[in-house]
Amino acid sequence: MKKIDKLVLRSFLGPFVLTLCIVVFIFLMRLISQYLNELVGKDIDFLNYVKLLGFFSLITVPVALPLAVLLSSLMTFGNLGEFFELTAIKSAGISTWRAMRSVMVMVAMITLFSFWYNNEVAPWANLKGYSLLYDIKTAKATLNIKEGIFYNDLPGYNIKVDKKFADQRSLKGLVIYRHPTSDYNAGNREVILADSGLMYTINNQSYLVFELYKGNQYSENGQTGGGSYSPSDNRQFTRSYFDHYKMVVSLESFGLKRTDENQFQYHEYMKNAKELQKVADSLKKEYKKTKDGLFPQSKQYFSYAFRAETLPKATAPKYGKWVDSLLKKKPVALPSEKEQVIASALTQAQNVKSYAQSNKTYLTDKGKTWYRYDLEMHHKYTQAVSCFVMFLLGAPLGAIIKKGGFGIPVLVSVLFFILSYVLTLQGDKWAKDGLVWVPFGAWFSNTLLIFVGIYFADRALKDSRLFDKDVYIIWWERMTKKWQQSSALKKWRGNKAIYSN
Repeated sequence: MKKIDKLVLRSFLGPFVLTLCIVVFIFLMRLISQYLNELVGKDIDFLNYVKLLGFFSLITVPVALPLAVLLSSLMTFGNLGEFFELTAIKSAGISTWRAMRSVMVMVAMITLFSFWYNNEVAPWANLKGYSLLYDIKTAKATLNIKEGIFYNDLPGYNIKVDKKFADQRSLKGLVIYRHPTSDYNAGNREVILADSGLMYTINNQSYLVFELYKGNQYSENGQTGGGSYSPSDNRQFTRSYFDHYKMVVSLESFGLKRTDENQFQYHEYMKNAKELQKVADSLKKEYKKTKDGLFPQSKQYFSYAFRAETLPKATAPKYGKWVDSLLKKKPVALPSEKEQVIASALTQAQNVKSYAQSNKTYLTDKGKTWYRYDLEMHHKYTQAVSCFVMFLLGAPLGAIIKKGGFGIPVLVSVLFFILSYVLTLQGDKWAKDGLVWVPFGAWFSNTLLIFVGIYFADRALKDSRLFDKDVYIIWWERMTKKWQQSSALKKWRGNKAIYSN
């Protein structure tokens, strides 16, 4: 490897690693802000939160790679241009493309790595991350009984305390409603009133214990008739006084309960390209089979008084003048028979309409599912290729702008990344709605941006001053001067015509 390649490659790798870490961190913060309310306040250990952040850091890498390549290539060649190193390279007879060759090879390797990552690591990280996120979101909040408010997150209990002391254990003025969890219509069967009490957990926070002092317990026994009160119900009301009463409640509904990960494997984000292709082909076959069977199956909703295909060929009627004459005759039918014919025709028409609408809905849903899996399969390739497309945008732009650092390169990178994101969303929407061919929608963004990159590369090879404001100032002055000269010429001709007259 020549010194020029080492120089350019060293200038690229540092900003690339730095920007990749920054972009992953930004996307991770976006995730945390999106699910912040559902993540905090849960009785979950710190290790599970670390796992969640680790999995979603892996998930954001495929999205962060193109932006990191764009920003780092802009910074690399912007710095080389700003400090006239690129000018020195060109003066030595080395073209701009030759100076970019080492970085281009590196970006090609990043593109291959991105495809492997999208196909192998990303599905696994999606499965682990989203399953853990679902379990954390569905986990109940930490046990938190507040003063003067009924707490009903414990299954089968409604608890209210008048005062909660600073040690978070001592309580004053307790009201506890206990009802059966198997039949909520039965209402509250037991009420406990206590003057004071203690609250604490045992067995590694598996059970909650209430030690109640000086209170009364009111209970109701007997059948309730399905939960509704009736005078004929045989009920028995009891009241008992206690000085000390211990109540133990299970906390199994709290904390993190892991769901079987196989329940999430159906989603397209959890599959690699081969699995996505297999599912998409299967959905495509089902879609076409249903579509082809619409017309044959619709015949069952029609009734024919005469079917020629059911008769032997020897007795089958032949169309001719006698059939035409019969068709011209008006049938003589009673009013009741006419009503029956009209009612039968209306019923058949309604059945066919209902059959057509249900099949249209089924085909639409089946088609969207097929498009979704097929689109995700193409995205395994498009996200990888977008790394190379972003290099074609960033490297020539850096050579043209000749500005390094985190100023203009960051602004330009964000603008082109937003443009790429919007074009990708638009192409995906067209593909999912069946408006365009799925490969067209998937590759829509990359196709447009690669032509923009080729244009910038051509400008960079020709040492274009595309973004120099002096060029546009001079152009504006020339246009203004020409317009003034043209106006003066028209005025002179007008005056000449007046004097000649």
